[in-house]
Amino acid sequence: MAPHKAPDSSRRSDRSRRAIYDAALALVGETGYRRTTIEGIAARAGVGKQTIYRWWPSKAAVLMEAFLDLATRAAEEAGPQAGGAEYGIPDTGDLAADLKLVLRATVDELNDPLMEAPTRALTAEGIVDAKLGAEFVEKLLDPQLALYVTRLRAAQEAGQLRPDADPRIALELLIAPLTHRWLLRTLPLTHAYADTIVDYALGGLAPRP
Repeated sequence: MAPHKAPDSSRRSDRSRRAIYDAALALVGETGYRRTTIEGIAARAGVGKQTIYRWWPSKAAVLMEAFLDLATRAAEEAGPQAGGAEYGIPDTGDLAADLKLVLRATVDELNDPLMEAPTRALTAEGIVDAKLGAEFVEKLLDPQLALYVTRLRAAQEAGQLRPDADPRIALELLIAPLTHRWLLRTLPLTHAYADTIVDYALGGLAPRP
């Protein structure tokens, strides 16, 4: 008779945590941030409410961690960079091609129903909830924007951009139009639009004769 194996509590906790992540993201996409509750997340995940409170202090903390986990998984599924480099904007020497590659991937991410609903809900809530908005920027946006700064500075050092251009402002020429069109749904968000943004932005950032 095989010996009895004790339940693996760590695996059980991982399953519960994943169920809570999925439930939180699904609910915030379906009902919005304000109508999503700890009770609703617990019921959807099939766990007790106290399980959630044991791991997180608030609904905002649950949703933020769930969203960060979703973003991390999306980056991992995108695969490693060429040459085994760490995740970031590629540097092939062709700045326009590198930026178009990344902006096209951003378009795909924003158009993905799995990402779009929770991203839109948290973005909208962050506008009216200053604390949540600041956390969203600190934990998610700033690390992503830092990748643009690194790539743009490398382009400056290679003489591909004006030396007096501020990389933090320059990246907003790339990101802001994309975000504006997506958030307000003014027009379709497409790869062609992403390519045009890069062409227009780099036209203004090119070294002057």
